[in-house]
Amino acid sequence: MTPQSILQNPEISEKLLVDSEELASQVEDDTIRLTHGEKYLTSQWYTGSGEIAHKKDGRSFEVSATFTLTAEVKVIEGVFQPGNETLANIYNSRGRCVAVIDQTVNELYGEQVRKYFDAHEIPLEIMAFRAWEADKTPETVHKILGFLGKDGCDVSRNEPVLIIGGGVLSDVAGLACSLQHRRTPYIMVGTTVVAAIDAGPSPRTCTNGKQFKNSIGAYHPPVLTLVDRSFFRTLATGHIRNGMAEIIKMAVTDDPVLFELLEKYGPRLIETHFATIDADEKLAEIADEIIYRALFSYMKHEGTNMFETYQDRPHAYGHTWSPRFEPAVKMMHGHAVTTGMAFGATLAVEMNWLKSEDRDRIIALCQSLGLTVYHPVLEDMDIMIEGQKNMRRKRGDGGLWAPVPRGGIGACDYIQEVPPELLETAVAAHKAVCQTLTNQGAGEEMYLSDLGLE
Repeated sequence: MTPQSILQNPEISEKLLVDSEELASQVEDDTIRLTHGEKYLTSQWYTGSGEIAHKKDGRSFEVSATFTLTAEVKVIEGVFQPGNETLANIYNSRGRCVAVIDQTVNELYGEQVRKYFDAHEIPLEIMAFRAWEADKTPETVHKILGFLGKDGCDVSRNEPVLIIGGGVLSDVAGLACSLQHRRTPYIMVGTTVVAAIDAGPSPRTCTNGKQFKNSIGAYHPPVLTLVDRSFFRTLATGHIRNGMAEIIKMAVTDDPVLFELLEKYGPRLIETHFATIDADEKLAEIADEIIYRALFSYMKHEGTNMFETYQDRPHAYGHTWSPRFEPAVKMMHGHAVTTGMAFGATLAVEMNWLKSEDRDRIIALCQSLGLTVYHPVLEDMDIMIEGQKNMRRKRGDGGLWAPVPRGGIGACDYIQEVPPELLETAVAAHKAVCQTLTNQGAGEEMYLSDLGLE
């Protein structure tokens, strides 16, 4: 039966219109284009449409479909102050809030969270989970699924789960939501710098596998990310420093103004925990601007390339070799990323993509914030080459696609392949540069054990 005969058949045509309110159907070149009715939406945040086309052989057809997500990111103040109605407006109509919270955050802010929902007369079902790097496992994901599932809260497919915590919790709890009913929406309140400006709003949910870091996951972003830097006040300074790496990567690859702000105010922001301790109003405004700029640059590329369909991803700067060497030496994620970024800058110099003075500014910024720019693990060619092999598999056909700065700070390009000879030459050059630095490029509190996260 051809598309024309399908639509000309009164019974089938009538059923199509009944089954899909305001169904848009067009026939052209044996292709039927369908847009489904709004009243059948699973959730307010997800929409889609598609096409089905006959092939000329009369025995096969092809289906294509689009999926559209509407996600919002907000920089706000006092998310759990009773006067802030952002969350109350979402959960009031749903009759309850199901929340997953980091165990440490629960100890510090759990009472405030409970009082907020009590003040708005919204029943709260909340479960605390420890979320260290060591807990980033499939077993943790299954525990969260137990809380969300039939034996727990029995979360509906259109009921947004509230996640409150850092980067590890956003990864594993976000993955659990992607598996619950195959797609359960969630709202993210990031309580660390990494969660606030990177892992929190990211569409990439994941857990660690045996192959390499973050090797198991799904693309499932929060429908709403709320960024409130007041949580940074109670973070260890090492966690503030660790999160700075994810801001630096966007400054180097996308926003030269952000880079200059970090050069000028970065050390002070670490000292004051993003203007939440002993800071004036001006520094608070700068902190918000830096957070907003980092978020915008990140989501401009990450949010619009939701399923990593394309490899022009500047936010992967520093993340090409680090996923392999980070767990090997148990580095803090931010320190591993800055090591990868600094090495990537030297590699760009070796390829004549970047001037050495720009590389030196990148290294100087990282060092001024106490972040690592060199580690002897870079000299382990087996680990580095294995890391490249892993990335080729992860990033798909076409090569390594390693982002590095090109033409100056605020722009980047992608290295399709890095031959072993070039890799060794760049490592040697980078080592030579870093030998002149204080501590030969090591950072402060650079290992997981330094912050008790091993």
